[in-house]
Amino acid sequence: MKLLAAFRASRRQPWLQVAKSAISTILAWLVAGALFPAHLPVFAAIAALLVVQPSLNQSVAKAIERSVGVVAGVVVASALALAFGQTTWVILVAIAAALLIAWLLKMTTGTSNQVAISALLVLGLGAATPSYAVDRVLETIIGAVIGFLVNLALVPPVALLPASRAVDGLGDEIAASLERLSGALAAPQTPQQLEELMITARLMRPMVVSADAALTAAAESLTLNPRGRRRRDELERLEATLRRFSPIVTQVIGMTRAVYDRHDDGLAAEPAVRAIAEQLRRAAHDVRRATRRAVADPAEPPTESLPALTAPLAIGVPASEHWILIGFLLEDLRRIHEALSDDPAP
Repeated sequence: MKLLAAFRASRRQPWLQVAKSAISTILAWLVAGALFPAHLPVFAAIAALLVVQPSLNQSVAKAIERSVGVVAGVVVASALALAFGQTTWVILVAIAAALLIAWLLKMTTGTSNQVAISALLVLGLGAATPSYAVDRVLETIIGAVIGFLVNLALVPPVALLPASRAVDGLGDEIAASLERLSGALAAPQTPQQLEELMITARLMRPMVVSADAALTAAAESLTLNPRGRRRRDELERLEATLRRFSPIVTQVIGMTRAVYDRHDDGLAAEPAVRAIAEQLRRAAHDVRRATRRAVADPAEPPTESLPALTAPLAIGVPASEHWILIGFLLEDLRRIHEALSDDPAP
């Protein structure tokens, strides 16, 4: 199974991505073949294939990487071939020299490999002449441009839906964790229940990481995308919501840990604890409210509800064995309230 995992993905790439790669490669081969009929347009086809990426921003980066690598590789191969001919040892030296030059210039791994591959192809397939080198560079540029244009023309992908789902799921889990914590404060808990409460709360951390990665991919998909301008407001709402939710996750996990460490059967009898439990349920309401506002379609805004964390909380003097826990919960509750406020305090 580990061997299969080395070359198999967890899911197939979108069929549209496969279609765009095939179309761009075929077009690049036909166009470059018509312009440079003396040689097979291998460089153009490879460039077009590599340039078609999930986002236009990545396509531009790959086009630059590919073009720079080809130019450097062609220059190295042509210089060595003109000086020493096209023997086997020259090809081997050209590969080593290409990798060394790329290393000295601090090129990326992809660019470094492209320099070596281009040098190998020039010496292995072509005639090492200045005109051949220039033709291969132009051929590569043509392939890269065709790959970018095909990626631009055929429905540029926008990855906002996965980001919206990730933020929505995180908000639901934060609200559920607040409600579970409220229930743990309102009634005695067994050690097993407290353990489950702690484990479940900690699962929010990877959800924050996943949501952040999804938003990064969404921002990448909007860069240079003609469809991105009208969707940027949606992305900004999701990013702002994640900035709100990230510290709340930390606070909820901290509150859960405090309850896990300091829970006892007499805790639920404290009036202050019952009041905090009620505030946690209100906080869960406000988290869901923030989630609805973040993922709503502007054309059909959701029915607004007032924030629930609005009434002041009066706390009496707790029992001596509970005051540390209650003070800890109150401070984190204040921070959650501040994070959920429409106009948070500086």
